[in-house]
Amino acid sequence: TNISVQDVNAAILRFLRHFRENPQQIEGKYMQAINHVIEIEGESLDVDAQDVYDYDSDLYTKMVRYPLEVLAIFDIVLMDMVSRINPLFEKHIQARIFNLRSSISLRNLNPSDIEKMVSIKGMIIRCSSIIPEIREAVFRCLVCGYYSDPIVVDRGRINEPTICGKQECLAKNSMTLVHNRCRFADKQIVRLQETPNEIPEGGTPHTVSLLMHDKLVDAGKPGDRVEVTGIYRAMTVRIGQTQRTVKSIFKTYIDCLHLKTTDKSRMHVEDQMETEDGASRNDNDSSVDYEDKVELLKELSKRPDIYSRLTRSLAPNIWELDDVKKGLLCQLFGGNALKLPSGASFRGDINILLVGDPGTSKSQLLQYIHKLSPRGIYTSGRGSSAVGLTAYVAKDPETGETVLESGALVLSDRGICCIDEFDKMSDNARSMLHEVMEQQTVSIAKAGIIATLNARTSVLACANPIGSRYNPRLSVIDNIHLPPTLLSRFDLIYLILDKADEQTDRRLAKHVVALHFENPENSDHDVIDLPILTAYVSYARKHIHPKLSDEAAEELTRGYVEMRRRGNFPGSSKKVINCVNIIYLVLYLLIKFDF
Repeated sequence: TNISVQDVNAAILRFLRHFRENPQQIEGKYMQAINHVIEIEGESLDVDAQDVYDYDSDLYTKMVRYPLEVLAIFDIVLMDMVSRINPLFEKHIQARIFNLRSSISLRNLNPSDIEKMVSIKGMIIRCSSIIPEIREAVFRCLVCGYYSDPIVVDRGRINEPTICGKQECLAKNSMTLVHNRCRFADKQIVRLQETPNEIPEGGTPHTVSLLMHDKLVDAGKPGDRVEVTGIYRAMTVRIGQTQRTVKSIFKTYIDCLHLKTTDKSRMHVEDQMETEDGASRNDNDSSVDYEDKVELLKELSKRPDIYSRLTRSLAPNIWELDDVKKGLLCQLFGGNALKLPSGASFRGDINILLVGDPGTSKSQLLQYIHKLSPRGIYTSGRGSSAVGLTAYVAKDPETGETVLESGALVLSDRGICCIDEFDKMSDNARSMLHEVMEQQTVSIAKAGIIATLNARTSVLACANPIGSRYNPRLSVIDNIHLPPTLLSRFDLIYLILDKADEQTDRRLAKHVVALHFENPENSDHDVIDLPILTAYVSYARKHIHPKLSDEAAEELTRGYVEMRRRGNFPGSSKKVINCVNIIYLVLYLLIKFDF
């Protein structure tokens, strides 16, 4: 490249020292960040590329075009500044660039983008296990036992000493690698797939490999929708393991610099196993979205009509179906999982089945919930196989080992899995749901791999009755025509009928026509807009954990006895108490939203 190292060095130094978001700040934004990294003994400094562009557009252009050279200078400048502030600080701090001015879709990556910095969005579909990558090697002489100095890996190669370094020995080809004295770094290969809204007409999703190092390892989990900033690289591929001849086609991958979760319209998923550095790893996560809205959420929760307002705000374009929307709202809020001292546990996630006539907007409700849920997969019954729902065994193209690939239910762990056309699923695929919907795990014993995977997901399914339309001459069970074992695992079952009634039909027709010529945003002022609704549900899921009062316990017992008196309810008594318990907990949470 023709860039001047001195000029870039000076430009980076000026940017880190003098950049301020507003002129009133005494200390620069990145000087504060560097001091904070030193305090917490961190290993990386997040640098917003938009800030670099605002301060020095020429530096931004060089950084995007020649990232390997400029980022190396960035790290040198950073370490120089850190050593001046705290001479005793030993860790190596790296600059992690994010928020480029333009992102590129996976299918638009060209050879002209190689060795440049790019930003892409997609969904993680596979993460490899952690691979140790050698950084410094130490060799020992087999003749005299002499240990060599650490040899740093240079461009992926280790220059193995051919002669012993001891003057008295000087034996040839006697050096062997000492594993315990070498220094290794964590590496992980992640597979990223295009998001559905970026796929063109008639296209199939493209995938690309990401290379994660050090702190970025395990930053994203399969099923996460992420934005990745990295360097697009190409590497040669050997024809065989033992041959030095390489193929004429290069293999491309992205060397990852920064990873953040995207899709702000979705709810934030609470991570039960969040580490202490989880916040610094995903500091642009949607979890901070509701922090500035807490006061507004508290005001909303004190309103007496909050339950009905939330119901109206859920899929406002779909006419009425208030009872169904209340159930879906309960599913979004989730219940409290109950753990007994004996070790047994009852799930806290609610499973819902919508059964009804065609044209009653069941699939529209499913699509809306899928867009709102934090982690979720939308699938159709006819197009889903049993292994596609749970997990399947495949050969890893990188290592050649047999590995488990996550299916739809495992990918939507801690989210909602939406299954359309539930009645058209094969019996084999449907039988896989029994364990998932009750124990919330997937047990696999295939190709020598025996594993139990977490599938802590709520299932939202919709189906048509047995003859496509509801037959009033048959009973409800005969109309739904699902196995009782599966039916008992749904906590809420809604029957949506399309009855011919002149008054109702007139109102429905007016509503549908109004959607086409009126501005939907101005149609109802009493509806909570989508960002506030998602923030409200996210806050409730994370911070509110209601406990049953004595009055609620009495009401639960009375409701259960009344339900049993009316007739058969699918499932054992323990199941009924559990599902009613969950529903009452969520209703209690919605009505008594006590901060």
